[in-house]
Amino acid sequence: MAEMLKTSDPTPPQPIHIPFETTYSGLPKRFYAHCPPAPFPRPEMVRFNAPLADALRIERAEADNAALAAAFSGQRPPEGAAWLAMAYAGHQFGHLVPALGDGRAVLMGEVIDRSGQRRDIQLKGAGRTPFSRHADGRAPLGPVLREYVVSEAMYALGVPTSRALAAVTTGEPVLRETAQPGAVLTRVASSHLRVGTFEYFAVRDDQAAVQQLADYAITRHDPDARDADNPYLELLRRVSRRQAELIADWMALGFIHGVMNTDNTTLSGETIDYGPCAFMDHYHPGTVYSFVDQMGRYAYGNQPGIGQWNLARFAEALLRLLGNDSNEAIAAAREILEAYTEHHEAAWLERMRAKLGLATAMEEDRALVDHLLAILARNRVDFTGFFRRLADAAETTTVDSDIGALFQDPDDWQRWSGRWRERLDLESADSGTRAAAMRWTNPAVIPRTHAIEQAIRAAEDEGDFAPFHALVEAVSHPFEAPESTEAPWARPPRPEERVPNTFCGT
Repeated sequence: MAEMLKTSDPTPPQPIHIPFETTYSGLPKRFYAHCPPAPFPRPEMVRFNAPLADALRIERAEADNAALAAAFSGQRPPEGAAWLAMAYAGHQFGHLVPALGDGRAVLMGEVIDRSGQRRDIQLKGAGRTPFSRHADGRAPLGPVLREYVVSEAMYALGVPTSRALAAVTTGEPVLRETAQPGAVLTRVASSHLRVGTFEYFAVRDDQAAVQQLADYAITRHDPDARDADNPYLELLRRVSRRQAELIADWMALGFIHGVMNTDNTTLSGETIDYGPCAFMDHYHPGTVYSFVDQMGRYAYGNQPGIGQWNLARFAEALLRLLGNDSNEAIAAAREILEAYTEHHEAAWLERMRAKLGLATAMEEDRALVDHLLAILARNRVDFTGFFRRLADAAETTTVDSDIGALFQDPDDWQRWSGRWRERLDLESADSGTRAAAMRWTNPAVIPRTHAIEQAIRAAEDEGDFAPFHALVEAVSHPFEAPESTEAPWARPPRPEERVPNTFCGT
């Protein structure tokens, strides 16, 4: 941990330069509010993502942890920071809330990274904004650590995602059910444009703003869509395809977002706002981790349908831009929404074939996958662990009895594995090549919820961040076999370690 830094310290920190090129501030003032971060008494660096900072062209000279903590808690920001809280609305659990906005986050600014991509840098937990709605705008340490771990794990797993640049403790408590340590997360995303951003203006019948926002989104994410007959229809089509692919990624990994509100649905197709999220342990399509989701709206198996529902809200917000005739516009939007289902199904099945070691597509593959998922659910088999072991089974039959032991009814495994091996015989790859490919598809390490909770408890109760750092390192190499299979991130939870619910920290 870095030495504590008082904001009144007269010695300036070593310089940190971020080459900001912020464009969102060029939109009309009703799109955002200027809002500098709150003062914090003793910001202290927990973890800084140096490789990501390098990719963002952040110059740090020889800035120490105290200077980094001051910068990424907003106390001594780099020159040119914008400090914008963005306006947006959203359907939360199916109900429209017309005014949400960044209630505890501010956009520090935008940069062009080394690959030429424009990226947002945002502080989350930075204090009250005009959109806070009587809340404190702070973030407890636990949710900051969870988002850091899970977003970096998703990046390593190849899933489009926001990323964590820094985690900083603030030196002051945050009051939730109890007093908890406060923290600020610096996250990076291709943008923070959401379906809810469009809803904010559509619900106010501000069509000029909807069109300005759509033009901005096209310029930022899909500039070649301007060449289409209707660029706005093409924007809807591309956002739809990105969401179909993203949710297919989630489903193939057993990931549950937890709060798939429209204000958490990005135009970039990135996973964002890791609140009550989790990776499933034993497989069941009805799995829910969010304490708030009592009705299971955002259960694992509902995510593809919710994605389509959210896109329908996006289409409604864009409707007047999709065609001069409302009936034709509705028909065009409906065609794209129907294509979403087909595209998601194809993307998901492609990923499941890869998990099973199938390089070619055959008509019976869907039935093979459905059969497997049914017996995994019936036998309460660990999702991640099973698929990792399946790579061993693709190489040799000597592990079949070990895998069968994962099932309450081993005959279920024997019946399904017989069908699976018959299907493998129709493939041309040798067993070693196939198994190797499966090990680079099926992770050995995921951010298990019990491992995250153990890291949070150690940090909050004892000020011990070693378990958190170890977990980040482990999930950053998810396809490599861990040194110990007893590490909490490499195994299912023991009965006493099970975590039934997760929380977002608002």
